[in-house]
Amino acid sequence: MIREAIPFLHGHTHGPVEIDTALEANQRGIWAVKVSLAVLLITALLQVFVVAISGSVALLADTIHNFSDALTAVPLGIAFLLGRRAATRRYTYGYGRAEDIAGVIIVLMILGSALVAAYESYQKFVHPQPLENVAWVMAASIIGFLGNEAVAVFRIRVGREIGSAALIADGQHARIDGFTSLAVFLGALGSVLGFPIADPIVGFLITIAILFIVKDAIVAMWFRLMDAVDPALVDSLEAAAQNVSGVEKVDNVRVRWLGHRLLAEMHVMVNEDLPTRASHLIAEEVRHALFHVQPKLIEVTVHVDPCGHCGQNPHEVTAHHKGLTPATH
Repeated sequence: MIREAIPFLHGHTHGPVEIDTALEANQRGIWAVKVSLAVLLITALLQVFVVAISGSVALLADTIHNFSDALTAVPLGIAFLLGRRAATRRYTYGYGRAEDIAGVIIVLMILGSALVAAYESYQKFVHPQPLENVAWVMAASIIGFLGNEAVAVFRIRVGREIGSAALIADGQHARIDGFTSLAVFLGALGSVLGFPIADPIVGFLITIAILFIVKDAIVAMWFRLMDAVDPALVDSLEAAAQNVSGVEKVDNVRVRWLGHRLLAEMHVMVNEDLPTRASHLIAEEVRHALFHVQPKLIEVTVHVDPCGHCGQNPHEVTAHHKGLTPATH
């Protein structure tokens, strides 16, 4: 499971600053996509040259995967560009969910690369061919490892800075790709030592590694599409709200990711004898506290409930709409 991203450093204003920060996050995401795309394409093109002169199916499988990994930057880049657009009357929450759709596309692309690698490995296993220019294959595998590791470090770092699960997942994907490139090195070494079938065997092992990536990516995207968050995140927001002066009880806390940003809502109970202005001030203090606890939040909705010490059910009007309103206190 992909853990929640490291929060930004705390600030003291929570109006336009959140909008500016969100735009900056999108810009950094686009920048990270462009840089990693360039590095992976250069790496993959160098490997294509070696595949052509060596006939290594393991290196071919790794090259196909590297191209696939590079192309995942395309839907991710489109998602970041869409995320810059303002909310509309139709898309009232904006376009942040496009990032999750890009994640689904990435999963399908990774799965496709696994199927191609499996087919090519099977063909080489059934119709073995001698591996040529082994030294070039070894060099290309090292290039693949270095290129993927550089991209992994870069994507994960930027992903954590902006809170993008898709970018972090893509970085972890690149890191595993680097180790599969080292596996190609082992296949070539096996050929040198008189075990030519090592090349397609390593191709199959790479396919299995890709399938494990697919499994983890599916789980991560399932959580995002189902609005799942780390329970510890909910606990921290609930505790912060509870510590605000005037708050008697906190419940119905809901949090969800919208791309690499968070939305939250909750109910807080206050003394029902307070004037509206005082109750609203408590709600604003709660919002202020939550923005400090989790700066990835771009919007927090706080519903104020009366404590009910007069004996009247504050939700009596809507109580007959079962399942549509929060539980009464």
